[in-house]
Amino acid sequence: MADLFDRIDPAPPHKPGPRPLADRLRPKRLAEVIGQEHVLGPDGPLGVMLASGTLSSLILWGPPGVGKTTIARLLADETDLSFVQISAIFTGVADLKKVFEAAKLRHANGQGTLLFVDEIHRFNKAQQDGFLPHMEDGTILLVGATTENPSFELNAALLSRAQVLVLERLDLAHLELLAQRAEQDLGHALPLTGPAREQLLEMADGDGRALLNLIEQIAAWTVEGALSPEALARRLQKRAAQYDKSGDAHYNLISALHKSVRGSDPDAALYWLARMLEGGEDPRFLARRITRMAIEDIGLADPQAQTLCLDAWSVYERLGSPEGELALAQAVIYLALAPKSNAGYAAYRNARAAAKRTGSEPPPKHILNAPTKLMKDQGYGTGYEYDHDARDAFSGQDYFPEAMTRGVYYSPVERGFERELKRRLDHFTRLRAQRRGEG
Repeated sequence: MADLFDRIDPAPPHKPGPRPLADRLRPKRLAEVIGQEHVLGPDGPLGVMLASGTLSSLILWGPPGVGKTTIARLLADETDLSFVQISAIFTGVADLKKVFEAAKLRHANGQGTLLFVDEIHRFNKAQQDGFLPHMEDGTILLVGATTENPSFELNAALLSRAQVLVLERLDLAHLELLAQRAEQDLGHALPLTGPAREQLLEMADGDGRALLNLIEQIAAWTVEGALSPEALARRLQKRAAQYDKSGDAHYNLISALHKSVRGSDPDAALYWLARMLEGGEDPRFLARRITRMAIEDIGLADPQAQTLCLDAWSVYERLGSPEGELALAQAVIYLALAPKSNAGYAAYRNARAAAKRTGSEPPPKHILNAPTKLMKDQGYGTGYEYDHDARDAFSGQDYFPEAMTRGVYYSPVERGFERELKRRLDHFTRLRAQRRGEG
C-alpha cells in the first residue's frame, strides 16, 4: 500500500483560470480611469474630497459600463478603507446584518469600511433606512451605484446623507483610448480597417465594459487582413440600445421628443421618435403623447394638428407596426412645423386657478334659468339679454359671478390660426367696452 502511494504524483500547483480582458484592464489607480474627468479631476467633487482627506458617502448615478464599481474600489484603496461589495439584487436583510456586524468589528479595531452597494435602487424603503444609523455613526462609508434616477428611486433620508455624482457614458475618444489599452494587453492591433474600428466603437454605445467584451471576441478570431465594416457587422451582433420602457431613459427620450417638436425641429423630433421605437417603446404611448403635444404646444394656432394626430393614432391602430409607425412619424413632422401656441393651455390653467379660489361663488342671476315661479320671484333670469337680438349679436353682458372681478385668461398669439382668434377677441373686447359705456 505504501508503494502505491509513493507512485502517485503529487497534486499539480493551482493555476488561476483565464481572466477576462475587462478584469485585466481594470485600473489600479483613479488616475488611470478613462473618462469622468468632471468628477475625478482636481476641481471635480471626488478630486477635491481626496485632496482634503475627507470622503463622504456617495451615490454614483450613470449608465452601465462607465466605471462605477472601479471608482468605488479605488476610492477604498486611496483612503485605506476596507472594501466590501454587495448587490441589492442578491442581498437580503439577514445578509445586511452580517455586513453591518463585520463593519462594526472593523470600526472597533480602527479600520473603516467602504460599503459598495451595486443596484442600490433595488432595495426597498425599509432596507434603505437600515443604512442610515451605520452611516451616521461612521461604521460604514456608503457608496451606492444606480442606473436609475436617485430622485425617484432613493429615500430622501438616504439622499440627504450622501452626495450624488453623475457619471457620463464614454464618448468615442474615451472608447478609443480603452481600445488602445486593450491592444497593448493583447500585444497586437485589432484586425480592423479605420471605418470598421469606428463602427466597433459605435457598437459599444458608450459602455466601456461592452467594448472590451467585443474586442475580446474579435481577438479570438483568425482572419486574414483587416475586416471591413460589412464584415464586422456580419460577425458581431450590434449591442442593443440602452432603453428601459419604465425607467429613466423612457422619460428622458420622451422629453427630448417633446422639446424637439416644441422647438420646431422636425429632424431632431424624428430622431428621438426613432430612438424610442428602436428601443421597443409602445407606439400607442407615443401616439398619446404626440396628441398631447398638439394640444399643449400648438393648440388653436393650428386646430387641424389635433385632428391629424388622432387620425395618425387611428391609422396605427388599423395598420399596426411597422407600417402604422409611419403615420406617427408624419404627425411628428407636422407638429414640429406647425405654428406654436400654448395660449389655450395657459388659459385653462389660469381658469382652473381662479376656479379654486372662487369655487363657491354662484353665477349671476341674470344668466340662470327660471323654470318655476319661485325662481322667477327670486330674480333668476331677470335682465338677461338675448345676444341674437342685440346689435352685432353681442350684448356685452358680464357672465362672471357678481362678487368676482372679471378675469382675463386667454391671450392668443400672433401665429397661425390664433392670429384670427386674436382679431376676433379684440373685436369683442372693444364691443364690450362700448356696451358698458352705453349702459
